[in-house]
Amino acid sequence: MATESQPPEQLNSTIMVNETPNFDLPSYISNYKGRTVFRRLHLIAACSTALQEEAARLAVVEAKKGSDVRNYHEAVALLKRASRSKDIDTLLDPVWAAQQEKKNAIETARLENELKGYKNNLIKESIRMGNEDLGTHYYTIGDLTNAVKAYSRMRDYCTTSTHIASTAFRIVAVAIEQKNWLAVQSQVHKIHNLQMKQEDQVRNQPKVQAVMGLQQMSIGEFHEAATSFLMTEPNLGDSYSEIISANDVAVYGGLCALASMDRSELQTKVLENNNFRNFLELEPHIRRAINFFCATKYSQCLNILESYRPDYLLDIYLQPLLLDIYKKIRTKSIIQYFQPFSKVTLASMEKMFGPPSDKATFLDEIESLIETGKLDARIDLEFGTLVAVEHDIRAEAQQAALDTVEGFIREARMKLIRLQVVNAGLEVKQPLKKKGWDPDQGDIYDDGGVAGSAITSGNPQAPAQSQRKGG
Repeated sequence: MATESQPPEQLNSTIMVNETPNFDLPSYISNYKGRTVFRRLHLIAACSTALQEEAARLAVVEAKKGSDVRNYHEAVALLKRASRSKDIDTLLDPVWAAQQEKKNAIETARLENELKGYKNNLIKESIRMGNEDLGTHYYTIGDLTNAVKAYSRMRDYCTTSTHIASTAFRIVAVAIEQKNWLAVQSQVHKIHNLQMKQEDQVRNQPKVQAVMGLQQMSIGEFHEAATSFLMTEPNLGDSYSEIISANDVAVYGGLCALASMDRSELQTKVLENNNFRNFLELEPHIRRAINFFCATKYSQCLNILESYRPDYLLDIYLQPLLLDIYKKIRTKSIIQYFQPFSKVTLASMEKMFGPPSDKATFLDEIESLIETGKLDARIDLEFGTLVAVEHDIRAEAQQAALDTVEGFIREARMKLIRLQVVNAGLEVKQPLKKKGWDPDQGDIYDDGGVAGSAITSGNPQAPAQSQRKGG
């Protein structure tokens, strides 16, 4: 079972997973490239008791392939803590860390000097590429703050939509590692609104939808995330493996759909979705779980998801969300299972769904659903049953009609009161417009800036006529 422990260096809260996951670690990690490889290995080494040492060894090797010295030190610390053997000295290389730090400093100085030269020459494309090289270097060595600054400076020198999209994708990669989901959303919207060539749109659309779904899922918008993942074109493949794989799209999209969609939506939008079907073929257990849910076989659906809980707890994006996602799916299952019945024994329901994953009892779970209004039922403790609340549809319709009539009467009464106030001359009116003197024309005008009707009409004889009448 998953238990909480003290948080390590990179994680706010760590869940220790004692069960062996279903995936083979080398095959699983081969789906990714770039910095996400180390991040995933680090999480597995920190959280999985079964794969701790293997993941730590792979993390050390992966860290030495890159330039981030901090990653190497963290991987070494994990390996020393996890290793049960004495042969780890072959993986440790303290000289490498010192040499790599010097190389990083030299490369940083070189790129900054090159950028200064480009700025002196005032060539926009050279300045853009110089900032791009510098930002990529900072990102590679783990200096994410300076990487964002360099990439942000690129935008001032972008001349084509392709350049703007490339810059936005680079900022997205850094923002995801920083867990800055607001920045991810901003950059994704920029890419989405760009006017690009048809081939560029075809290439970028799957990435945009996948990263949009990832951002929405990470902030708890599961229905929106499911929609984004379902709209991802199958040509994503491994083109965005530095962030997300096609297998991830299947898992994330399937879980978000189960957590937020009803059975009819799951059938039409997920199972009958030709594009998403290609992703589901990569993760057939997700398709089976959705099929069971649509067929009202909720216990089989929950059993499949429970068997893959260790895998998902070792995913860098799912781990903080999995408890909430599983709880939503379980709650939906209980509610939809109870809908056709007027009375069900609590023992039979507990046998079907099992106890909740937390320390609460099944009875506590049902009480919580009733108190929050999600389950319209009452508990009969004497007979151990869950009884549906009977509603008199005719009485409810009559009450709704009476409420509507009362609303009409109230509105008519207020209109009559207003009419009586107007007839009695008690209506509060706006004050009359004050008159002033126009210094240019020497005429009287009101404060609305409009002179008398004769003056406004431009007829100079009107005042003379009024004078003759007065004479």
